[in-house]
Amino acid sequence: MNKQLQEAYDPNAFRKSGHELVDLLADYLTQALSGNKNLATYPSQQPEDAFQFWSAYQLENQNPIPLFEEVLKQSIHLHHPQYMGHQISVPLPVTGLAGFFSSVLNSGMGVYEMGVAGTAIEKVLAKLFAQKIGFGSNADGFFTSGGTLANLTALLAARGSKTSVWKEGMLGQQFAVMVCCESHYCVERALRIMGWGEAGIVSIPSDKQFRMRTDLLEDAFEKAKQEGKTVLGVVGNACSTSTGSYDNLEAIGVFCKKHNLWFHVDGAHGGAAIFSDKYKYLLKGIEAADSVVIDCHKTMMVPTLSTLLLFKNEKKAYQTFSQKAAYLWEKAGEMEWYNLAKRTFECTKSLMGFKLYTILQIHGEAIFGIYIDTIYDLAKQCAQTLKDHAQFELAIEPDANILCFRFRATNLNEEKTNQLNANIRKTLIEKEAFYIVQTSLDGKVYLRTTLMNPFTTVEIFIDLLEEVSSIANVVLNKTA
Repeated sequence: MNKQLQEAYDPNAFRKSGHELVDLLADYLTQALSGNKNLATYPSQQPEDAFQFWSAYQLENQNPIPLFEEVLKQSIHLHHPQYMGHQISVPLPVTGLAGFFSSVLNSGMGVYEMGVAGTAIEKVLAKLFAQKIGFGSNADGFFTSGGTLANLTALLAARGSKTSVWKEGMLGQQFAVMVCCESHYCVERALRIMGWGEAGIVSIPSDKQFRMRTDLLEDAFEKAKQEGKTVLGVVGNACSTSTGSYDNLEAIGVFCKKHNLWFHVDGAHGGAAIFSDKYKYLLKGIEAADSVVIDCHKTMMVPTLSTLLLFKNEKKAYQTFSQKAAYLWEKAGEMEWYNLAKRTFECTKSLMGFKLYTILQIHGEAIFGIYIDTIYDLAKQCAQTLKDHAQFELAIEPDANILCFRFRATNLNEEKTNQLNANIRKTLIEKEAFYIVQTSLDGKVYLRTTLMNPFTTVEIFIDLLEEVSSIANVVLNKTA
């Protein structure tokens, strides 16, 4: 065998580097979770500077640890309690070990033979989630690469269930799906990918809490029919991305049943509340859905990517794709839950469910509810802090763990208030201590925090508000 290849696969070198890497990450977690002020939450580095650095980077020897150290230094640190930015999980350490294991094993789970354990584990997890949602024994599902792909797959299943497009093509028909104006952009993207264009999106306005106006569904449905559209389904948010607002799933379910429409729930962010006795009321009516998406890499402490797509009727999942692949399976038309590529976009899949299954085995199911309660409670506590602070305006009372607020100066109009808050956010992340994002609601710029880290406290949130106030005063003094 080639000597260089033999050295590259050397188990002893792997063992040594593996121990050093675990030590490096354990030390990092110690610093991050304790909120060490010397650890930047976000490395404020311009894209071109980062590109130039990594273009010129060279390891001095074959020890990979310096490379890992440098990447760690130049990465955002989700485990730091002053990270309050995007909807990406703060993964449990044990999932890092599961991911490490999965990468070495590298089971390509398109067909059963390539992932015997992993394929069965996915089904176990699908059945657990189905039971939590309130689906019957006919429910099933699988993991796929993120919420965007899961929502597209669900909408394709809806199309496959209601039409013959997969075999016959569009034939000049204009199909459409009804979605709230606050739905994640990936839903609109999916409908455009499906060839339905802008006309395939029947947008339903939201109320003052940024929830779908379900009272407008009937009129919108009739108007779409008059325009020659065939509406196939409705997408409900659980919850919306910008504000964390949950749509009235119960009302949507009743409407869909009345008109024989596919009911899909985009629960990418907030679907995990099914594990919380305290907050599962937000998902009332989800059991009427035909399909549900839940991102485990958002509010279930699992690393990216790990998205579960569930179907109330497992047969519907097989209507999405129907193709022959003789070298993979003998009976293309039969339902075979263990041959995942029959239902997924991916022809090769990683062990996506294994990290979640590891959490279940090590920490137990209860930890998911504890986590949801912790971060949702925190949002409500921080919302009260904002309401008690005269300089801040809270957009809405939070349903979930997302808070939108802005700094108000009494002498500024809306345009200047928007610019002020945009400048606050830019300055804040450049200082590298806190990381938050911003959003626009009804034309107003808000600072947006997603409280993902269970180590974030109300006291840390108050520190954030003090920093925001300090930056605002500096900006206002410069422009005075």
